[in-house]
Amino acid sequence: MRIRLASWLYALTIFVSAFLLFQIQPLISKCLLPWFGGTPNVWTTCMLFFQAVLFGGYLYAHVLTQKFRPPVQALIHLLLLLATVLALQILPGDEGKPDPGRSPVGQILFLLTITVGLQYFVLSTTGPLLQSWFSRSLPGQSPYRLYALSNAGSLLALVSYPFLFEPLIGMTAQAAWWTLGFGVFALLCGGCAWAVSKVQAPVVAEEVVSLGESRPRLTLGRGLGWFALAMTASVMLLATTNQVCLDVAVVPFLWVVPLGLYLLTFIVCFEREQWYSRKLFGLAGALAMVLTTFLLMQEAATSLLAQVTTAFGAMFLCCMVCHGELVKRKPGPESLTAFYLIISAGGACGGLFVGLIAPLIFPLYLEMHLSIAICCGLALWVYLQEKREREGRTEWIFRFGSVATVLGVAVALQVQADDILDRAAAVRRNFYGVLRVEHEQADDPEQHVVTLRYGRILHGLQFAAEQKQRLATTYYGPGSGIGRVVARLQAERPRLRIGVVGLGVGTLATYGREGDVVRFYEINPDVIALAREHFTFLADSPAEVEIITGDARLTLEREPAQEYDLLVLDAFSGDAIPTHLLTEEALDVYRRHIRPDGVLAVHISNLHFDLRPVVASLAEQCGLAARLLLFSGDHASGQTGSLWFAAAGDAGLFDDPRLKEIAGGLPDQKSHWTDDFSDLFTLLR
Repeated sequence: MRIRLASWLYALTIFVSAFLLFQIQPLISKCLLPWFGGTPNVWTTCMLFFQAVLFGGYLYAHVLTQKFRPPVQALIHLLLLLATVLALQILPGDEGKPDPGRSPVGQILFLLTITVGLQYFVLSTTGPLLQSWFSRSLPGQSPYRLYALSNAGSLLALVSYPFLFEPLIGMTAQAAWWTLGFGVFALLCGGCAWAVSKVQAPVVAEEVVSLGESRPRLTLGRGLGWFALAMTASVMLLATTNQVCLDVAVVPFLWVVPLGLYLLTFIVCFEREQWYSRKLFGLAGALAMVLTTFLLMQEAATSLLAQVTTAFGAMFLCCMVCHGELVKRKPGPESLTAFYLIISAGGACGGLFVGLIAPLIFPLYLEMHLSIAICCGLALWVYLQEKREREGRTEWIFRFGSVATVLGVAVALQVQADDILDRAAAVRRNFYGVLRVEHEQADDPEQHVVTLRYGRILHGLQFAAEQKQRLATTYYGPGSGIGRVVARLQAERPRLRIGVVGLGVGTLATYGREGDVVRFYEINPDVIALAREHFTFLADSPAEVEIITGDARLTLEREPAQEYDLLVLDAFSGDAIPTHLLTEEALDVYRRHIRPDGVLAVHISNLHFDLRPVVASLAEQCGLAARLLLFSGDHASGQTGSLWFAAAGDAGLFDDPRLKEIAGGLPDQKSHWTDDFSDLFTLLR
C-alpha cells in the first residue's frame, strides 16, 4: 500500500509539473508577442529561453542527485520551492514595455527571467529529479514511464491552451489559475521530498535494473550521439514553426501544434520502444522531406491545409526518428540524470542555433532548408540500418538511391534559395523577419516595378518609370478605400495632419501636399532603410514627412495629443497580427490623438484572417459612423484589391459618391478584444 501511494504521489507531481511547465509557455509568449511586433522570432526567442532554463534545471537535478545524499537533496529543494512560491508574479507590468533603442532578443530574455524564470527553472528540475528519487524510493521499478507521463501532461497543457484557455479566459485569469496550480505543485513536490528524505542507502545499479533490462553506460561517443539527435529534433521543431508562422500566421495555435507533436514523439518512443519502427518511420520521413522540399519551391501560395499538414507531418516523422533512436540508445537508470541533461543540452543548442546563430549567418529563413536535408539523410540512414540488421546486407541500389535522394533534396533547396537571392536587389534579415526588394520586369517597360516583400506578402510597389513613380499603388491607390477617404478630406481641408501606423515603402506620403504633415510609425528599422534607399515616395512628397521608430501603440501612449485629421492603421496584411493595436484600450489611445471630426482607417486585407468582427466591435465601442470599403483593384495602375475599415466623427463623410460606390455595412458578428483577451484562432479563414 505504501509503495502504491508513493508511486501515485510521484506520478501526480510529475504530471502537474509538466502541465504547468508547458501551460506557461504559450501564456507568457502571447503576453510578450504584441510588444515586439508579433513576429515568429518572439516565439523562437521564448523557446530559446525555455530550453536554456530546462537545461539549467536538468543540470541542477544532475548535480543535486550525484553530490548529495537524499535528505540533503530534499532540504535544498524544499528551500528552493519556498523561495519560488514567495516570488510568484508571472505577468510583466507596464514598466517592462520595450525600449525601441535596445535589442528585442535581450529585452525578451530579460522579461522572461524576471517574470517566470525562477518558476520555470523549478518546474524543469522536476522530471529528472523526481525520477531519480523514484528510483531510490522504489527500487526495482523503471522510472522511464514517468518520462512518458511527464510528456503526456505537457501535451495536455498544449492542446488545452488554444482550444480551452485562450478562447475562454483572459490572460490575467489564466495567470491566476496557473499561480494556484503552482501552489498545488509545490505541496506535492514537498511530499516527494519528505518521502525521499527517509531513504538513506544509495541505490545499487543492479537493484534498479531488475526488470531484465541491460542498458549500456555513458561514454563520450554515446553522449555525443544523444546530443546530436536531440539538437536535430529541436532545430526541426523551431525551423518548422518559424516557416509555418511566416507563411500562415503567428498565433499560439501554430506554436503549440508542432510542440505538441514533438512531445507526442517522446511519449510514443519512451512508453513502448516497439512502437518505433526504423523501417516505417525512416522511409516515411524521407518521403515527407521530399514532399516538403517540393512545397517550399512553389512560387504560388499553397493552401493553408497543405502547408500546415505537410510541414508538421514532416517534422513529426523527423522527431520520431530522432527520439526513437534516442530510446534505442538510452542508458540504465544509474545514468538517468546525465541522459536527460545531455538531451536538454541538445535541445537548448538547437534553440540557440535557430534563435541567435541562424539570423546572423543566413540571409533568408534557410534553417528549414538545412534541417530538411539533414533529416532526410538521417531518415534514410536509419532505414538502411534496419534493412542491414534484418537482411544482413544492403543492396547497392538502396545505398545509391538514398545518397541520390539526399543530394537531390539539398541541391533543390539550394537552387530555390539562390533563385530568391538572385532576384533580390536587397535582402535584410533581422529580428522582425526577412525583407526583399525585387525589380520585377514586364513586357511593357512602363510596367516595370520595384517591390518590397516579407515572405510571400507584398508590402509595397513603385513603378520604375519616372513618369509613374508618384502614383499611389497597391492597397493605397486612388481607387482604394484610403485613397477615396484622403481625397474627400483634401477637398474639405486646406491642410491635413496624417498619422500612419506601418511604413511599408511610404506610399501614403504620395498624397501629402505642401503644408501637410504625414507622420509614420514603424517598428522595423530595416523597413525604414529600404524605403529610403530603394523607393522615392518619401523623398518626392511635398509634405513634411516624419518617421518615428518603435512600436506605434507604445509611442502613441507616451506622446501628447497629435490632433490627426486621419489616423491610418496598416499593420495587419501580413502573418504577424499585432493584436494590441485592435483592442479596446488601443482605441482609447487613438481617440485621444484624432480630432473630433477626424477619421480612423484600418487596413484589414488579409489572406488568412477575417478581421471584420474585430473592427465591427471597435465601431460599436467608439460610437462613430463606420463603413467597410471594398475595392477590387486595377492591375494596370498597380492597385491591388483591398478592404478598409473607416470610422468618422462626421457621418457626412460617407455621403461622398466616391465612398458610397465601395462602402458596405459591418457584420453582425463581433469579436471584442482587450489587452487582457484576444483570440486570433477563431478568425482564421
